[in-house]
Amino acid sequence: EPRLVDSGGGLVQPGGSLRLSCAAPEFPFNGFSFGWFRRRPGHEREVVAGIKRGGKDTYYPAIVNGRFTSPQVDDRHMLNLQMNDLKDEATDTYYCGACGTSLWCRNPHAVGYWGPGTQVTVSS
Repeated sequence: EPRLVDSGGGLVQPGGSLRLSCAAPEFPFNGFSFGWFRRRPGHEREVVAGIKRGGKDTYYPAIVNGRFTSPQVDDRHMLNLQMNDLKDEATDTYYCGACGTSLWCRNPHAVGYWGPGTQVTVSS
């Protein structure tokens, strides 16, 4: 089964930045849409960035307030999530996901493949 591998999490001070990456070598970008999600303990995953099938258009929910961006996918089949000006409430486990039939990957129930997750901790 094809796999996603997300990485790049860690401990960062409030106001700092992190760049998460997701290796997706087995997922053709014209055949899948992708998303970055977070999951707080006891809550369902929620999208923080969506990448439209084809890899050129992105979606961000209001909750990220302009602090997260997902640059255009690169030729190495890597997805990235640039997280800037991080707040304490951004502490969470972040996952990349791939949706096989959706034009956008924004609904966690539509995700067919998940990365293992990477922990982001924002703390002074």
